[in-house]
Amino acid sequence: MNRAPTLLTTLEKLTTLPERPPVVVVDNGSDDGTATLVAERFPAVRVLALPVNRGPLARNEGARLLTTPYIAFSDDDSWWAPGALATAAALLDAGPRVGLLAARVAVGQDLAPDPINDALAASPLGTAPGLPGPAVLGFLGCAAVVRRSAFLAVGGYHPLLWIGGEETLLAYDLTAAGWHVCHAPQLTAVHHPAEAPRPHRVAHMRRNETLTAWLRRPVPVALRQTWRLARDARADHAARRAFGQLLPRLPGALRARRRLPAAVEAQVRRLEAADAPG
Repeated sequence: MNRAPTLLTTLEKLTTLPERPPVVVVDNGSDDGTATLVAERFPAVRVLALPVNRGPLARNEGARLLTTPYIAFSDDDSWWAPGALATAAALLDAGPRVGLLAARVAVGQDLAPDPINDALAASPLGTAPGLPGPAVLGFLGCAAVVRRSAFLAVGGYHPLLWIGGEETLLAYDLTAAGWHVCHAPQLTAVHHPAEAPRPHRVAHMRRNETLTAWLRRPVPVALRQTWRLARDARADHAARRAFGQLLPRLPGALRARRRLPAAVEAQVRRLEAADAPG
């Protein structure tokens, strides 16, 4: 929303890729002339202008609009390295049960490796035969290539979460539906994040972590996470904000609750054990 200058830079990169992919811009209710600028500078790019900011749910709208079998997501400050999309298509062609590929991420002018690369590569879930990399249950939204049919079948990004760690729930749902979600270090996404602070990011992450537990995890797990958040809210502003945002969303989470299959819950617990301190 209202990020026309960075979006135009991104479109310069995407529209000159050797793969020449069709590009759709889903504009989240901008009032800075984004749609007009894109139409003038990039007439081949299709623009879907939303009347309001829908956050990550804009990706769902773009996926419904496209008809290609695979979709590579970008934010207004990220793009794909030349050749990455061709490699992704080949990997998805070769793996018909692969639902999502999580790329490696290069950050900034220096193309420094994002810390998420090591975390994905070190996934304790291992690499199944025939897959391009280890199974994961998380990824960076602007560095993912999805199988469109799988993404739409599980509902895409969940409307209850909005933004902040929303990728985890999507990874859970794809895996629960029998799709492989895996790291593909062969693919590179370039990310030039804005330097502006995001003061509410921690609160959103903590809120969504707890909501995700209520949506998909066993009740004792959800209760423990809620208790921790309530405890921390007494002394921590971000936790207090997260708890305040959680409460009105809990009824919706309970209505949409659907437990993960036992095998997927076991994978989640393996990841949690690997991340536990000590």
